[in-house]
Amino acid sequence: MGDGPRAGVGDDLKTRIVAALAGARRRTLSLTELDAESLRRQVSPLMSPLVWDLAHVGNYEDQWLLRRVGSSAGAARPELDDLYDAFRHPRSSRRGLPLLDGDAARTYLARVRSEVLGELETLAPDAFGGESRLLNGGFVYGMVAQHEQQHVETMLATHQLMGEGANPPPGSVDPRDRPASPVDDLATVEIDSGPFHQGDAGNPWALDNEAPGHTGVTGEFLIDRFPVTNRRYLEFIADGGYQRRELWTTEGWGWRQEAGLKAPQFWDIDGGTPHLLRFGTWVEVDPAAPVQHVCWYEADAFARWNGGRLPTESEWEKASRTDSTDGTGSEADPNLGGRFRGPLALGAHPSDDVGPGCRRTIGDVWEWTSTPFHGYDGFESFPYREYSEVFFDGRYRVLKGGSWATDPIAIRRSFRNWDFPIRRQIFTGFRCVYDPRRGPDPEKSNTAPVRP
Repeated sequence: MGDGPRAGVGDDLKTRIVAALAGARRRTLSLTELDAESLRRQVSPLMSPLVWDLAHVGNYEDQWLLRRVGSSAGAARPELDDLYDAFRHPRSSRRGLPLLDGDAARTYLARVRSEVLGELETLAPDAFGGESRLLNGGFVYGMVAQHEQQHVETMLATHQLMGEGANPPPGSVDPRDRPASPVDDLATVEIDSGPFHQGDAGNPWALDNEAPGHTGVTGEFLIDRFPVTNRRYLEFIADGGYQRRELWTTEGWGWRQEAGLKAPQFWDIDGGTPHLLRFGTWVEVDPAAPVQHVCWYEADAFARWNGGRLPTESEWEKASRTDSTDGTGSEADPNLGGRFRGPLALGAHPSDDVGPGCRRTIGDVWEWTSTPFHGYDGFESFPYREYSEVFFDGRYRVLKGGSWATDPIAIRRSFRNWDFPIRRQIFTGFRCVYDPRRGPDPEKSNTAPVRP
């Protein structure tokens, strides 16, 4: 937070808060500039109609920034709380609810935001360092901004599911337009055994499941320097990966059969040259880009085929600290914030082949780990159980690193995402770890490990 006068610290934090809230809102509004029918369309039972997401982010802000920490509730609409409660209404049922239409939702969002900014302006600078845990470090404002950015990513997944003819996200660039130089996608990194700091390292906007920060310990292992590419995944498909029962867990094989899996979601491999559907347009699969839209079971089967396994959350987080990029969204960092509408080919970032260590640990694709989602020892739910604690039932797997759609304010090396192992509509990929004495399957890799 700096060493200057408290008032200056508060003013700087207010500037950061305003920017975070405004950045999230710009993305929300850009993705909901659609006609009424499109806003109410249910593209999948897994996704809400976009008009539900639109009003939900306003209701969340209403509840937390006007009614929990605000001194006034002039714009508040408590009668909407039930309608936009994600736990009361499954996504598949939301289209049938008496939702606000687009214009009414936007009016609601604007009223709430105007009052929130007015109250923020009058908030005493020392409020951010006082007794209120919600206000300390501006936490509650950061929570609201991150919540909206998480819904932005969900809305982008909804756009992707709209199918052929859908329009690409406004303001984004086709990732194929970014020049790339050749990079070795088979390289591995050697990670030493021993302790490291895992989890929150004091970020005031870290969310409850990132805490408490603690000492993690791993053994020695090798890990892919980059996320697994489409080229490598196509080899898995060509080698019968989807037909070889021995590569899959019992649950995974059952799901592969039930869902008819034969390639990542949105892929077409039946017409010769593999293509994928990206926001309404069929494009050739870029061999050098990280594979995307694979579920945990697919990632796990690939890892076994390649002589490895998926990393534990601890292994992933430790390895990610060898990545010289810092996840702030600068040009040298992996793809974040929806600047491009998909993962970028390896070699498209200046840092891809500079120095030792892992790369692309922040951005491009969420990465599956083998770890079930749970609370760390000493976990404390804050400020509500429904953010994390209710999901600690062993059914979810931890995802790390963020995707091209994730905003920089909503990702950290300690950040923990989670989902069911069958999910593929999210922007997911993976990398593998290997026994350091054996490495990957020698028939699939001829590269020596590099040390960070």
